[in-house]
Amino acid sequence: MHPNGQLPAYEWAFGDVNPPVHSWAAFVVYEIDKARNGGIGDTKFLGHVFQKLIANFTWWSNRKDLSGRNVFQGGFLGLDNIGVFDRSAPLPTGGHMDQADGTGWMALFAQTMLQIAVELAGHDPVYEPLALKFFEHFMWIGSALGRMGDRQDDLWDEEDGFFYDVLRLPDGSAQRLKVRSMVGLLPLCAATVFEPADLARVPNAFERGAAFLARFPQLVEHIALPRKPGINGRTLLAVLNEERLRRVLHRMLDEEEFLSPFGIRSLSRFHRDHPFRFQVGERTCFVGYHPAESESGSFGGNSNWRGPVWMPMNLLIVRALFNLYRYYGDGFAIECPTGSGRWLTLQQVAAEIAHRIFTIFHRSPDGRRPLYGGTEKFQTDPHWRDLVLFYEYFHGDNGAGIGASHQTGWTGCVSLLSMLSGSPATMASAIDGSWDQFFAAMGGIGHPGSSS
Repeated sequence: MHPNGQLPAYEWAFGDVNPPVHSWAAFVVYEIDKARNGGIGDTKFLGHVFQKLIANFTWWSNRKDLSGRNVFQGGFLGLDNIGVFDRSAPLPTGGHMDQADGTGWMALFAQTMLQIAVELAGHDPVYEPLALKFFEHFMWIGSALGRMGDRQDDLWDEEDGFFYDVLRLPDGSAQRLKVRSMVGLLPLCAATVFEPADLARVPNAFERGAAFLARFPQLVEHIALPRKPGINGRTLLAVLNEERLRRVLHRMLDEEEFLSPFGIRSLSRFHRDHPFRFQVGERTCFVGYHPAESESGSFGGNSNWRGPVWMPMNLLIVRALFNLYRYYGDGFAIECPTGSGRWLTLQQVAAEIAHRIFTIFHRSPDGRRPLYGGTEKFQTDPHWRDLVLFYEYFHGDNGAGIGASHQTGWTGCVSLLSMLSGSPATMASAIDGSWDQFFAAMGGIGHPGSSS
């Protein structure tokens, strides 16, 4: 970490930034250790990391919010060629891009910082004002994501019911870049639930937070209302209110768009027949659906976010769905897949996505595993067929593994997701612990077994 709070993206370009998942990762580590230590958490570790994370959050707020509107321009953000332009480079149009995913990441960052502050405040009240600080940050960021301005140039598109990046040009004009991609699903992932016992640790912050919302009622005009109690009095912090949540899920769960037989695609299959085009002088930039290898020269043609299934993003979506289920319970049902007439709770939707991901690795009745595609040696050779590899990403239509086969960092989370498709006993035994330990390890998903 630089003294100013910046964390480098990778060794060849320290100036780029990756998604700010560090607070969520730290809290997951803390929860795993706490579960394995009889419910006693290592608050010294958490407090030490929290101080560093505050510096990083401040860097993001000061350096990546050019207009001071709580809308962020993160740049690269690990999604390589998902957009119209190379987001690591200056835009060919000039100006800058307001990023739906960058702003969504910051909403999740604020939520997990609030979780950490609440946890630490139970041991030291000095952290209580910081809980209020990150609650206010989330409300400003969430409101900016959900805003519908007079010029219709904000990240939420009311006509499509989806989030898009916005290109802001040097002459002051702006337009949405209507690419239906994982960029527009990121705001869904900013969904965190607090139990009444959590908020009891920060009574002053809770009271002052209510006063803050009373002063700025416009902040909750288009996002989930944190003052509305859910199942068992739970509190939800989420960017999407119920109406918008249904609209985003309608697209995400459409098998002609994001829902693959093997998980959630990084780009909607809608763009197979309707590629997005943007004209810059004599140059035409376009984004089309490519479920396997990249057909773009961005990043050397060595990465692809234009159709394949990427495990880390699927994990965050599953986490969000379980959290939303903890709040809404069985009273919220959605058609899955869209148009099928099959209505599921959000818990069941999460399990459905997890099951589809597990299908990538599972041997089908004909004895073949989708991840090995047409590689006959791995499909049929008894010495190889059971040595399951973790590829970097997976074909959006047939599940074949693509890219580096050693990417356990990218894809190892499938072991957690695959547990979700099994029975409670299977899941519990798989981690040599209880349901509570398993879901604590998922970093705040909570116990999905029932709405209680």
